[in-house]
Amino acid sequence: MIMPNMHYAELKESYLFYHIAQKTGAYLKAHPGAHLYRLGIGDVSLPLCDAVIRALHEAVDDQALKERFHGYMPECGAPFLREGIAEHYRRRGIEISAEEVFVSSGASDELGDILDLFDRSGSSLVIEPAYPAYVDANIIAGRKIIHLASGRENGFLPRPCDLPHPCDISESCEYAGQCDLPGPCNLSGSCEATKADLLYICSPNNPTGAVFNREQLQEWVDYANANGSVILFDAAYEAYIEDGTLPRSIFELEGARTCVIEICSLSKTAGFTGTRLGYTIIPKALIRNGMSFNAMWIRNRTTKTNGVSYIIQKGGAAVFTEEGQRQIKESISFYKENARILMSALDRLGIWYCGGKNAPYIWLRCPDGMDSWGFFEYLLNEIQVVGTPGAGFGTCGEGYMRFSTFGSREDTEEAARRLIKLLGRDK
Repeated sequence: MIMPNMHYAELKESYLFYHIAQKTGAYLKAHPGAHLYRLGIGDVSLPLCDAVIRALHEAVDDQALKERFHGYMPECGAPFLREGIAEHYRRRGIEISAEEVFVSSGASDELGDILDLFDRSGSSLVIEPAYPAYVDANIIAGRKIIHLASGRENGFLPRPCDLPHPCDISESCEYAGQCDLPGPCNLSGSCEATKADLLYICSPNNPTGAVFNREQLQEWVDYANANGSVILFDAAYEAYIEDGTLPRSIFELEGARTCVIEICSLSKTAGFTGTRLGYTIIPKALIRNGMSFNAMWIRNRTTKTNGVSYIIQKGGAAVFTEEGQRQIKESISFYKENARILMSALDRLGIWYCGGKNAPYIWLRCPDGMDSWGFFEYLLNEIQVVGTPGAGFGTCGEGYMRFSTFGSREDTEEAARRLIKLLGRDK
């Protein structure tokens, strides 16, 4: 008898957003005709920009003509799109070759598939609160997970020195005097618990909206190179960074090419949540045990996929044109104004939060000591505002709520008014 992958039995019963859908569905069933102000799941509300729509139409027309028809596409991506993405990096001063760019159907797919590159006996470090798929993908793969908690005290931006040390800076540590790795002391830095093989870093972060500065991110790059680890850098929200001192790509930092895979998405950058397109950067310099991860991923993609459709890739290429960049920035500005509206309401209420300024998410402390799901129910039942309970992103997310800024202007403004009226009344 064939055995199933028993690691599926280790997954939590319900997925966060499924649970939210169940609760909101029950509310609407009990209150027919009610309108919900959805600040929860991060789907976009604006249409694709004109440059992308024109390119998609042109690509459809190409498929109707024999001389312009395209069948199977190259598994790693169309050359015109790979080169367009590489040039996009070069314009920002980052040297990336087209051969280091891999086109995907989206960051979520890639974050799971990329685990094929790594031995399953290794460990994965997940900074929490975290996007639930990081944890679930590693559970399914049977990998050991190291959970690194973060909190308000460090702005939800932990550093390598926050990693657990089993010997607790003990003078009897067998590595005393031998450690050169980043850590809280020179005694326990070599302890096995600090040596995660795979590191998940998301900046701007989902769910907290926090963004690593250059110094903080450099520490993780140095840690990875010192340990022979690999960073999976989730840059899905990099386009929302408006502070020029903050890194939008980890490849802006020294040493990143030898320890990082960067995974990007056009979902929130250009509204591709329904059309699905992303890309992954794997430097040729990223080598472990004599094996090139770039070459391995070429083999993986040519074995497991037939590539992304020509039509979608043509639409994606338009994003990286001068016109496309101008138009998507207009959409991003719209969502960032939504963020300012919500932040203004929270400031007025005196509620602590982070994110919003350089990210499309706002991470707020639940008022009056309420727990995450309790606050969720309170907002749903009292003012029909739907957020995402922080507890769904890990235990250290308890007591927090995530607001998304991807809704309509009308709903965002009304949600802000309702929050002020409800929570201001409670003071």
